[in-house]
Amino acid sequence: MNYQLKLEEILSKIDVKEYTPKLLLHACCGPCSSYVLEYLSNYFEITILYYNPNIYPEVEYLRRLNELKMFLKKFKTKNKVTLIECNYNTKEYDNAVNGLESLGERSKRCYNCYNFRMDASAKYASENNFDYFTTTLSISPYKNSSWINEIGEKLESKYNVKFLYSDFKKKNGYKRSLELSREYNLYRQDYCGCIYSKKEREKSYESV
Repeated sequence: MNYQLKLEEILSKIDVKEYTPKLLLHACCGPCSSYVLEYLSNYFEITILYYNPNIYPEVEYLRRLNELKMFLKKFKTKNKVTLIECNYNTKEYDNAVNGLESLGERSKRCYNCYNFRMDASAKYASENNFDYFTTTLSISPYKNSSWINEIGEKLESKYNVKFLYSDFKKKNGYKRSLELSREYNLYRQDYCGCIYSKKEREKSYESV
């Protein structure tokens, strides 16, 4: 399925003159948020949920959070954007990937990581009367957009809140995020976030 086309169909039905819908956007970092905010803030009033207990170590978690805060202070959007910071509890991530630690990138471990963060986002969106929820994760060429949208569709039914389908890397979305990162001098990390992806990246450096 072309999730970008599905997104465009949803956006084409939004008339912001009548009502600006509220979107809960799960975000993992500033660079991934940049293009998504530029794109979606024309249609939604956005609340960013920074829920990423998978990120290791804590100093990295805080660095990514602070980069996002810095970007939000500088970046101008058509509609309001606010940020919610969640508690950093790595045990929540450990529970989600228990037994899958030895699997590599793009494995069931990653699927579970997408799922538990998106589940928390959908739950929050439902409990706080948001019109839609989605995540920035699909902007990365290293993330499985089919999994992300499959999870979102299931959570839409589970929590009775509309999921905004997406494949933000399409239509040069990923390229635009690189441009915005350079423009705003954003820190771009060299591993996904978890301790396992960090170790895998370090191994790849050693083999060069």
